[in-house]
Amino acid sequence: MRKFKVLALALVIGTVSLFAVNGEDPKEANKKIRSQIVSLLQAPDFIIENETTVMLMFTFSSQGEVVVLNVDSRDKNILNYVREHLNYKKVDNPGERDKLYTIPLKVTAS
Repeated sequence: MRKFKVLALALVIGTVSLFAVNGEDPKEANKKIRSQIVSLLQAPDFIIENETTVMLMFTFSSQGEVVVLNVDSRDKNILNYVREHLNYKKVDNPGERDKLYTIPLKVTAS
């Protein structure tokens, strides 16, 4: 009887793990999202004096639009630029709805 329980448990764990495997690698999906966001933020219309890294926190709406939640920057030009050029813009392959995404963006001096 004990061997039967162990066999049943192993069968359940094996079956659950088969269904838990997702087809797309999450890191690869995040790279695609990041590349689309970087393409939306090309060529700012102001002068950047110092190279900085900005942490961008966002999510996706039910329509697949980017919703900017937080831009970790003290420079108001960068903050406004990111919000204007990214907030409520559609991307080709949006991520999961209501999942928080955080990506670093390097802003280079021009």
